[in-house]
Amino acid sequence: MPEGTRVYAIGDIHGRADLLDQLHEKIREDARHADVQRHVVVYLGDYVDRGLDSKGVIDRLLDDPLPGFEKIFLKGNHEDAFLKFFLEPEFGRDWKYYGGLETLMSYGVKALPLKDEPEAFVAARDELARNFPASHLDFLGGLRLWHEEGDFYFAHAGVRPGRALEEQTGDDLMWIRDDFLASDVDFGKVVVHGHTPEEQPVQRANRIGIDTGAYITGILTCAVLEESECRFIQIGA
Repeated sequence: MPEGTRVYAIGDIHGRADLLDQLHEKIREDARHADVQRHVVVYLGDYVDRGLDSKGVIDRLLDDPLPGFEKIFLKGNHEDAFLKFFLEPEFGRDWKYYGGLETLMSYGVKALPLKDEPEAFVAARDELARNFPASHLDFLGGLRLWHEEGDFYFAHAGVRPGRALEEQTGDDLMWIRDDFLASDVDFGKVVVHGHTPEEQPVQRANRIGIDTGAYITGILTCAVLEESECRFIQIGA
């Protein structure tokens, strides 16, 4: 990291607003003792789905929980799916099986599409649109696909091996899994990512993975990067 900068990278939250509140408090306490000029927090995406309070997660992120920090919000595959449901309600047939129903419930949708009938998905989408705050839509629409700081590259899922960082596609940055995880090539920078849950944070020469499955394990992980140091703050561990 550049001298005088400390970066906090937060893994997949998935509707666990309760854990996010606790992690923000730990980060604030950690930052009070830092002798640096610049604090940056990078959220790696997957704010919604699976957990029960997706709406609460976005509410908190919009409420400036870390004043004085530079904030970077990345887009995960679950935000990609959420936005697709707005445009194509029939996509809910897939989305509901990886957390979409929980997200609809968090926004007060009563017409839950429990059966795979096209009209049920349209009704759910229409009710969601009526309940959905404009600020949340602006938030989702403004998410970034990647961020760079010093020798680190941040993306939700990872990068495509053999392709330069400046040539990565949105689909890979949000959705890639096995080809990235199995690769030991030098990506040009150390990739900090979420997307693939593990019991513990993963540190390799070319990547740092910090998705610890918060929605089911109750463990939310943050990587703290400063100069050549990497350490972790966890809630629920």
